[in-house]
Amino acid sequence: MQKIILFDLDGTLIDSTDAIISTFHHSFKELNYEFKGTDEDIKALIGYPLDIMYLELGIDKEVVWDFVDAYKERYRVISKQQTELLKFAKEAIELANTFARLSVVTTKTGLYSKELLEHLELMKYFEFVTGRENVEHPKPHPEPIHKTLDLMKIEGTCDIWMVGDTELDLIAANSAGINSVGVLCGYGKEETLKEHTSYIVSNPLEAVELIKTISQS
Repeated sequence: MQKIILFDLDGTLIDSTDAIISTFHHSFKELNYEFKGTDEDIKALIGYPLDIMYLELGIDKEVVWDFVDAYKERYRVISKQQTELLKFAKEAIELANTFARLSVVTTKTGLYSKELLEHLELMKYFEFVTGRENVEHPKPHPEPIHKTLDLMKIEGTCDIWMVGDTELDLIAANSAGINSVGVLCGYGKEETLKEHTSYIVSNPLEAVELIKTISQS
């Protein structure tokens, strides 16, 4: 049976926390917004689309896309220098590539995500990267997963998995009717992840090993 593994990015394969937080502060300063929250407030929202994050952090709906544009302009410049692979991420991708077809489903901008994966020498393993600009409804809506599977031209019976670190990934997987594994190396809390999947592991390599074992049984 054909096997498909879809990976989230932030908190699942990469750590770009510093880049994200510093870029939020840059946008606040550039657009003269007095942010009264903390870095932890920003961190708690990582995984959501940028517009949702800004709204939750107090930005008015009328100007939220100005902040998103300011964010993207700077993030593209500094993201490669301030992003690193999470432990075991490369090993996970290399192992997954031996028995499954791979793609990325993220709420980050797909274009910049591809550039980042190229920089990390990982893009060669993935068929597609579905980002925020590629869908109308981002995760936790199932559209990004359906879109990716359509692009991959899935035919016949397939064993399909989503690997992610937040409830957004797992809810999207459930809504799309595919399997999921939650990883604890990112931003989600274990008790929250357990509400949406039966499989919780420490890192992406353990996730891939679990999928391989289940697929072979």
